[in-house]
Amino acid sequence: MIKIVLLVLLVVQLIGSSANAQAPKKPVRVGVVGLVHTHVHWILGRAKQDDIEIVGIAEPNRELAERFLKQHKLPMSLLYPTVEEMLDKTKPEAVTDFGMIVDHLKTVQICAPRGIHVMVEKPLAVSFDHAKQMEALAKKHKIHLLTNYETTWYGSNHKAYDLVNDGAIGDIRKIVVHDGHQGPKEIGVNKEFLDWLTDPVTNGAGALFDFGCYGADLATWLLKGQRPLTVTAVTQQIKPDIYPKVDDEATIILTYPKAQAVIQASWNWPFSRKDMEVYGQHGYVFTLDGKRMRVRLKDDKTEQAQEVAQTEAPAVDPFAYLAAVVRNETKKEDGLSSLQTNMIVMEILDAARQSAKSGKPVALK
Repeated sequence: MIKIVLLVLLVVQLIGSSANAQAPKKPVRVGVVGLVHTHVHWILGRAKQDDIEIVGIAEPNRELAERFLKQHKLPMSLLYPTVEEMLDKTKPEAVTDFGMIVDHLKTVQICAPRGIHVMVEKPLAVSFDHAKQMEALAKKHKIHLLTNYETTWYGSNHKAYDLVNDGAIGDIRKIVVHDGHQGPKEIGVNKEFLDWLTDPVTNGAGALFDFGCYGADLATWLLKGQRPLTVTAVTQQIKPDIYPKVDDEATIILTYPKAQAVIQASWNWPFSRKDMEVYGQHGYVFTLDGKRMRVRLKDDKTEQAQEVAQTEAPAVDPFAYLAAVVRNETKKEDGLSSLQTNMIVMEILDAARQSAKSGKPVALK
């Protein structure tokens, strides 16, 4: 009789374990802070999946909210006028910030004490000072603070990193990164985005911050978190009639003990581009876009074209990655998104802004 009872209990336990193992995961509850950064269409227009659920949107501009929510067939019941009200009433586990860059600090100040994780659109902040305050809050309240770049989800960049990490091209000697487009007004961004993007207070700078951050992020990642010795930047206003307050052309040069990085950020390219060249001691790898690459290694007589899958990236998009981080399904924050990397990015951007103003290289302490 005792054996029968034990057998029954064992079967019940096994059935329960199997049911738990097969139980679907609940989507991570996500709030959206701000709609004035039009990268927000990325999450609003995302096909419904089981990894995240938008539970609330904080945006004081009701006309803008009505326009965007109607476009994406989302209910107005998601909308709240303030971040605080949205958080208190919807209880998200994480937020994605699509507001002005200057407001990233405020978002972290509100979310961190509530234990709510934050992902901001690039760059992390408008200044290194803001970034340090955000870092302190994130560490104190033990939240994840991630920075999203479109280029993080390029399979080509991760394949290039693997080639470098495996020693296929030898030690890095030079990195050249090109990012930009014809200009925000020229490509037709909406007024709500254009107003703050072209203001040095709300965006930090013009093309220097808007596109210079991509190269600073990639270079820091490829060089395993090294801080540059010096930062030199040259900026121009080629179109002062369109962008009277900020630069529209920027070049940043970073020096390291045995390498250089050249970051070309522009609102003057004839076409949109996000590509990179990495030169090593005995080979190179170029990323042309998210999939296409050109590679030449030591014994190659000619350059080889390659195409890689998006699956080389840590996730299909930032929101799937955010869900994995919140659920502790990833052991380590991806380097391109991590707070550690992006603190160095902000140090570089701050120094670049200072260098462009003074006309002199800035040595990092």
